[in-house]
Amino acid sequence: MTGSPVGDFLRELHRRVAEDRSGDVATYIPGLAKANLDWFGIALVTADGQVYEVGDSAQEFTIQSISKPFVYGMALEDNTRAEVLRKVGVEPTGDVFNAISLEAGSGRPRNPMINAGAIATTGMIAGKSPAGRLKRILETFSLYAGRTLEIDEDIYQSENETGHRNRAIGHLLRNFDIVEGDPTPIVDLYFKQCSISVTCRDLALMAATLANRGVNPVTGKQAIRGEYVESVLSVMASSGMYDYAGEWIYRVGMPAKSGVAGGIIAVLPGQLGLGIFSPPLDTRGNSVRGIQVCDELSRHFNLHQFHPPHSNSSVVRLKFTVADVSSSRQRSNADTQTLRESGPAIQVWQLQGNLVFSTVEVVVRHIIASSEGMQFAIVDFKHALSLNEAGSRLFLQLLELLAAAGRTLLFTHAARVPALRRYLRQKLGDRFEALFRVFEENDLALEWCENRLLKSPIDDEPTDTVDAGSYGLFEGLNPHEIKLLTGVMQRVSFRRGQVVVEFGAEARELFFIAAGSASVTVTLAGGTQKRLATFSSGMSFGEMALLDGAPRSAVVTADTALVCDMLPLADFRRLGREHPRIEILLLQNIALGLCQKLRKLNREISVFDY
Repeated sequence: MTGSPVGDFLRELHRRVAEDRSGDVATYIPGLAKANLDWFGIALVTADGQVYEVGDSAQEFTIQSISKPFVYGMALEDNTRAEVLRKVGVEPTGDVFNAISLEAGSGRPRNPMINAGAIATTGMIAGKSPAGRLKRILETFSLYAGRTLEIDEDIYQSENETGHRNRAIGHLLRNFDIVEGDPTPIVDLYFKQCSISVTCRDLALMAATLANRGVNPVTGKQAIRGEYVESVLSVMASSGMYDYAGEWIYRVGMPAKSGVAGGIIAVLPGQLGLGIFSPPLDTRGNSVRGIQVCDELSRHFNLHQFHPPHSNSSVVRLKFTVADVSSSRQRSNADTQTLRESGPAIQVWQLQGNLVFSTVEVVVRHIIASSEGMQFAIVDFKHALSLNEAGSRLFLQLLELLAAAGRTLLFTHAARVPALRRYLRQKLGDRFEALFRVFEENDLALEWCENRLLKSPIDDEPTDTVDAGSYGLFEGLNPHEIKLLTGVMQRVSFRRGQVVVEFGAEARELFFIAAGSASVTVTLAGGTQKRLATFSSGMSFGEMALLDGAPRSAVVTADTALVCDMLPLADFRRLGREHPRIEILLLQNIALGLCQKLRKLNREISVFDY
């Protein structure tokens, strides 16, 4: 972390807060009274897995009440929300953590963050035996932390020997049928979950997993299904800090949970998780230094959840039409002019950032407002960071709205937002294959739209062979000159997928396509292939060899069965010496072609602002 602004700030914050000597360690559990007052660690883990830690971040201690939100999440997964809510409420109490706060009549605990609610949720963990339920808790907590966690047996024995109040709570819950059967093994399991040994780093990773919608950002493993994360964070926000919960959410503004061993976790959804450990507690049972650290971090970095980044139309990174940027397929002059005049018929919207209701609503609104004259809309997710269900629902509604109007919505780089495919497949059912059109990149999507706009045939197989007089580079030549050229050309054929020109090969010939199509590609730094152009019947490739004679700078591959007339450069140069007008016209036509490509590139530069 040397030289990191975040790391430097945490070190300075640790140094200052460590000077606070107030507070006392918990003594009602004898094992906790042995803690060193000077232990103090801070860990911060971002939602993409960057770990910052200072101080005693590797010192082990027991998780205590910080286990409660994680067990609550497991209870939601093992049952239904309705079943859990029937036995445990979600209302804050303003009481201390061990208050016997039950609803009058029903005996339902007020929320799962107080001991009564936590014992009830522990009783809802799935398993055929106490040992099986404990194994499930340990395995789930280990997924959150990214390492195997175990029970501190000494602390467990200390809890077991002094936990009479919790046993009384267990029997009260049994009296109201909140727990079923003998409450003793359930309370014992609760003691064990509180005695799981963790470090400050573990807590930060567990918090970051909640921030990352249930996926550990370091290991990539799912610890809790994403749909339950919001429920866990909600009860943490309202009740996680007991009788300090209201002031906490007002000042710090992050869902949090404290434990009497001195730990605190805090979660900023979508951004980060915090873990702080310092045993001295205030009168409410919260870590004195932990409270200060969270307060200062929140104010310094604007981490309050009600201070979110402003969402507006900046979600649209780029917008352009086929008149500005067309695909890499080379078209005839007439087709090129048609595309230039088509304007809004094909529109591309490149998005960026997190796609949620507020940002996707902007995109949908703009696309609908721009739909006059539009036939195809391409939504590009290349720079998107995420897409949630609300955003997916809006895209579904846009897709159906455009389809009903006879327009087509396409998606590119959709692998960056996997939630979209899952959501649309579920909602569209039998219509999914017909309506969900997705391409790896914009170039392929643009070509697909252009072909339908121009009503061009799809080059699965070559069409009839064109006459040599139809080659674009022969424009201006008379029949005699064309005959001289074709007299030195050689007819060659290639099968589909065959490499016609190798990268780095010596340039010895110019190719004229008589039938079929071929694509020019280069290999990017990351190893992927990028299409530069696709040529079809009547077009030529390899003409740069006539100008500089340098080795081939790209690969040319046959897209279909390909028939070419090949003009050896040696024969062309000999013919040029004998008939200079042929050489002059060919070079002039090549120069005009390069001018057209340069103008196309200039238009794209003006759009993309390279």
